[in-house]
Amino acid sequence: MRVLAIDTALANCAAAVLDNGAGTACFEACGEEIGRGHAERLMDMIGEVMAETSTAFNDLDRVVVTVGPGSFTGLRVGLAVARGFGLVLGKPVVGVTTLAAIAREAAPQDGGASVLVALTGKADEVYCQEFASSGTAAGEAGVRSLKDLAATLPEGIRLAGSAADNVAEALAIPVERILSRSGFPGIREVAELGLVADPATSSPSPLYLRPPDATPQTKGRIERQ
Repeated sequence: MRVLAIDTALANCAAAVLDNGAGTACFEACGEEIGRGHAERLMDMIGEVMAETSTAFNDLDRVVVTVGPGSFTGLRVGLAVARGFGLVLGKPVVGVTTLAAIAREAAPQDGGASVLVALTGKADEVYCQEFASSGTAAGEAGVRSLKDLAATLPEGIRLAGSAADNVAEALAIPVERILSRSGFPGIREVAELGLVADPATSSPSPLYLRPPDATPQTKGRIERQ
């Protein structure tokens, strides 16, 4: 199976083509930590990896895209491009969470204690999810305060993600248990998860773990009778 993977959810902008076929196996990636400006860079990156792997768009079996948690603007860019390709090509589009991809990259595969992937949120909050050491989800993604985590995390938990140091300091977890401090997923992990994702259950829909801060404007509106 040959997939095009796209990640614009966080500070990174990346694209990759991955093929796991015995006779066609290939992997080519292009990425850059840019913070903003994903819309201006993404299409060039897609063109580069498609050219480097001699892949025509009709050669793709599916498109994979990160669905969050992440920035509102970044998510819109990646999702719009992925859905557009899927619609034009008539190919399935699957969504992969940033938390799952970071867990796949950091997971030690040793059968030991679970891993909490935590991304920096507002104030003392983190966007997080617990995973088994194999990288499979062991809980639901959510927004948690450091205080809540201190009361509920299992003993021996290991950490990954941009908020790993903050969680370790607040919960007195030894730094030796930090497996990764990555603030965004690796595009290869995104692609690999996309290979095995079920299109029926892995919707390319944004994963928003909290409502937007903005509220509808009401001042000056006239109520219609």
